[in-house]
Amino acid sequence: MKIYLTDLQAYNEGFLVGKWLELPLTPFELAQALSEVLTEGEAISGTENHEEYFITDYEADIIINEYENIYELNELAEAMEALSEYDMLTLKLLTYEGYNEREVLLKGLDSYDVEIHDYSSDTSFTDVYEMLAYDLVQEGLYGDIPSNWEHYIDYAAIGRDISADYVEFEHAILGRIA
Repeated sequence: MKIYLTDLQAYNEGFLVGKWLELPLTPFELAQALSEVLTEGEAISGTENHEEYFITDYEADIIINEYENIYELNELAEAMEALSEYDMLTLKLLTYEGYNEREVLLKGLDSYDVEIHDYSSDTSFTDVYEMLAYDLVQEGLYGDIPSNWEHYIDYAAIGRDISADYVEFEHAILGRIA
């Protein structure tokens, strides 16, 4: 997770003063970086007592608000760093569906009944919902289908139907909250 930390008072005075930070950092490193940004803002703008900051840009798997508390954000980055790839997809899906990522991490990802299907490594031009329909039929979701009937299954139609239950929250990755 990267954020661009900016001196708010310098910005309001017409100067863009800030720096990119890659979180998580130690509390000391974070405090030092904040101090550097605010001190540089005081020097460039010629005014004193700069205390406020905001985040003008970020690169992260979650949505970051411009007035986030950077210490809480740093703790969140630390927690996210420990997540497996599947857990990270689970967090992204829940965030996409409107859940607060902090609350989700506090409650625990295991508290949510989430289903994820990742087709991002597939290079075919097949619709992802159609691919999911095929997988669900193969898994037996629609019962035991005789092999001589398989050619008559309309996977595109099944895909259209299941698209009401699943969401493509990232390119070629489908998920649903049960």
